[in-house]
Amino acid sequence: MKEFKPNAPWVRSFFFWIGIIATILYRAIIVLANLNQGLLKGAWYVGTVGFILYFAHRYSVAARRAKLVAEYKLTERIAGSTEFNDEEKSAMQYIFGTLLSSKEKWNYYVIFATSIIALLWGVLVDFILK
Repeated sequence: MKEFKPNAPWVRSFFFWIGIIATILYRAIIVLANLNQGLLKGAWYVGTVGFILYFAHRYSVAARRAKLVAEYKLTERIAGSTEFNDEEKSAMQYIFGTLLSSKEKWNYYVIFATSIIALLWGVLVDFILK
């Protein structure tokens, strides 16, 4: 029997903190813009790389969940189950159905792609063309 486990706690914690740090640094940009250009660029680069890592991880988690729901036909199996009452079935069908129909992956694609483009542009302007 195949056992499905979430990522190790340290992995989840690592990506959680990457997301927190990236978010804080992006919010700090407005303050740093008036204080120190070096810190501003550092915050921007670390924040951008952090967002790339964080959202790539979130995409992989969401994709894995949706794949498992589809692969094991969980929505259909819940509907035919007699182990759960109608309210429990409805709750599980909602969760499984939204995992399959969610547009969140497109949000991840846009965030990831625009972050990569911005990062490459930043490197080009700050280090190559300088």
